[in-house]
Amino acid sequence: MHHIDTPAQSSSPVLPGPWWRSMTRYHWFVLLVAALGWLFDCLDQQLFILARPAAMKELVVLPEGADAAAIKAARDFGGNISTSIFIAGWATGGLFFGMLGDRWGRAKTMLVTILLYSLFTGLSALAVGVWDFAFYRFLTGLGVGGEFAVGVALVAEVMPSNARPYTLGLLQALSAVGNVSAALINLSLGLAEEQGLPYSPWRIMFLIGAIPALLAIVVRRYLKEPEQWKSASHDSEGKKVELGSYRALFQDAKWRKHALLGLVLGCSGVVGLWSVGFYTTDLIREVQAADVRKAVRDEFVAIHGDEKMNLVDPAPVKDAPATPIELSSELVELKSKFESAVSGRQNRWPSYVSIMLNIGAFFGMFGFGALSQKIGRKPTFALALTAAFISTVTVCLFLREFWQIFVFVPIMGFCQLSLFAGYAIYFPELFPTRLRSTGTSFCYNVGRFVAALGPLGRVYLDMMYQGQADASRYTGATMCFVFLIGLVVLPFLPETKGKPLPE
Repeated sequence: MHHIDTPAQSSSPVLPGPWWRSMTRYHWFVLLVAALGWLFDCLDQQLFILARPAAMKELVVLPEGADAAAIKAARDFGGNISTSIFIAGWATGGLFFGMLGDRWGRAKTMLVTILLYSLFTGLSALAVGVWDFAFYRFLTGLGVGGEFAVGVALVAEVMPSNARPYTLGLLQALSAVGNVSAALINLSLGLAEEQGLPYSPWRIMFLIGAIPALLAIVVRRYLKEPEQWKSASHDSEGKKVELGSYRALFQDAKWRKHALLGLVLGCSGVVGLWSVGFYTTDLIREVQAADVRKAVRDEFVAIHGDEKMNLVDPAPVKDAPATPIELSSELVELKSKFESAVSGRQNRWPSYVSIMLNIGAFFGMFGFGALSQKIGRKPTFALALTAAFISTVTVCLFLREFWQIFVFVPIMGFCQLSLFAGYAIYFPELFPTRLRSTGTSFCYNVGRFVAALGPLGRVYLDMMYQGQADASRYTGATMCFVFLIGLVVLPFLPETKGKPLPE
């Protein structure tokens, strides 16, 4: 393989026939590296989503004797705060590294962001409380937010124009592989926990999340800066131009309009995914909690008998005060094994949800690229936003049976995550080379500051619906209206199908 970005590769000639015929070996190499960077990025994100409840169970410490409602409220609050801080770090990193990607270079910035999110994902395993855990997540978010903008800018500038929407759609679609990998890791560790794994599975998950740092070696050695970016530092008259400047982005009326409207479009998908979609794993825990505990209890009763299990896991009596029971060392050990088995079994269902969500997401994201090349970017966005609203409301209100995970959730993943392929394709087409990473990052990441308020919004809505039987479901369904906000700005954005990247 040639490791130098030659002029022939950078000029990206378009050949007749299917889009892949225009791709050289270097084009495929760039796509592979960018896809792996984003895939591992999404792996680290998903590890956090799946590990969050178990981490809060261990890190949130309450006084002895606290009732179940207080414990749940404290853990939910810790999980929401950690999520908000992580998303805020994501937004901050996206803004900073998006600008740096235009100034310093796509490949160099990608190297830094991969190292950053890998290192601090690994360090999250060492957390001893909610606040240091949240701090590590903030630093992880800095790298996660920065990687996307430089990755899509790199692919957009290197690929032949006819292959660009398909390769960017494929770049996003392959992120589903990272999410499924995280779910399989969570599932495997859940099974190990059922068998008495002596270590906290969530800590092992975060240590695994440090492995992507190895990709930085490949980026450092072989990936070159696009010729298009190299030539962007001077205009046609040879004068030096300002790269990666938010001032330049907002001084020009055209780029300012694209940035602000693109931001609103980005907010619809980002807030919807992080404030509703990713909470489906928590919803399925609630749906299955009682059934899982009963199933595990029945298994333990068959082995150890009713008498022992009634002491280890006494049936609750309505309105009766909790009476502490002094257990023998044998029963203490049995109780520990029982709780580990319940926790491990409960971790299965979120893993199944994540796998189904991302199977649908893979086809939805690649499908967005193909459809947008036929009917245009804006009509495809309109269809995807509407479908995301309908499918997510359906899941929030009607997901109650195990079999529905395999029907409702893939459809929701197809609709919700297709939007993110749209962002990867469309946002780079709105800005010139000297501002491409900056503008893309602004549209994609500033929305995360809004998304960071999403979990706090859930807390408010939970309080508003408090006392109703399905409060968390009504909260999720209410927040689904965020998907419809994107429809408002679509008429004011340009259609970029079939047009060259702006210069």
